[in-house]
Amino acid sequence: MKIYFCGSIRGGRVDVHIYRRIVKQLQSYGCVLTEHVSSSGLSDKGEDAADADKFIHDRDVDWLLQSDVVVAEVTQPSLGVGYELGRAVDMKKKVLCLFRPASGRTLSAMIRGANDNNLFMVRDYAEDQAEKVLEQFFSQLIGTFGAQSQ
Repeated sequence: MKIYFCGSIRGGRVDVHIYRRIVKQLQSYGCVLTEHVSSSGLSDKGEDAADADKFIHDRDVDWLLQSDVVVAEVTQPSLGVGYELGRAVDMKKKVLCLFRPASGRTLSAMIRGANDNNLFMVRDYAEDQAEKVLEQFFSQLIGTFGAQSQ
């Protein structure tokens, strides 16, 4: 299974330690195409390369196309994550958004309101519950994929 993970980069890196935990768990379910998002070596300036913006956009859209599922940590607001989620919805990808209410933030209505419990799911969680939420999501997802292939 190919997994596309979304987390804030240029919007702020305060949650990178949470991204690392999530990506580590995701790697037990498949190949995480965007594991670099969880790197503490990546600053809020993003990747450093000539013409990086165009390269990043095109590469990431290609990874979205390749992915089977999208998981996004959406507590830290990020224009890029919002864009990725919109593209994922347009591509009819299965999406799980993770939000921590304890952050004191309010999740965008455009994200929370998209929750349909089918293709686009929003789950509130506490930091120590991340692995459990992912386990529940992927066990249902794998069950669905298994039933479809029979």
